[in-house]
Amino acid sequence: MERKGWSAKVMLRYALLQIPFTALVSVVLILLRKWVDLPIWFVCALVALLVIKDIALYPLVWRAYDPDSSALTDQMEGARGIAIEDLHPTGYVEIGAERWQAEVTGGGPSIRRGQRVRVRGIRGLTLLVQLDTEN
Repeated sequence: MERKGWSAKVMLRYALLQIPFTALVSVVLILLRKWVDLPIWFVCALVALLVIKDIALYPLVWRAYDPDSSALTDQMEGARGIAIEDLHPTGYVEIGAERWQAEVTGGGPSIRRGQRVRVRGIRGLTLLVQLDTEN
């Protein structure tokens, strides 16, 4: 697995987004202890399981926390699909089995529903497409 994205910045971002839920669960469990006779070891074990879950999932999800990751761009650039509605200049296309919001690049001509498109770039989660003239 490529580990160059496991920077301190990405790890910190991941941790900061996990901490609020873990803190909320901890507070709820501590408050619940006042009304229900929960042993302290049980509360600590549940919080520890939450932390272990976050650590175990990090290798699978770290790319989603890396704003500089070009993995999606590299994957999508050059991909072909079909316009599922008219694009003038925006609309939706289908690439494989996924539906994406798309925008026609460079002020190109509108693309009609059913025409083939090719991905030329990506901006956020919007694909930048043009009419695919190759068959």
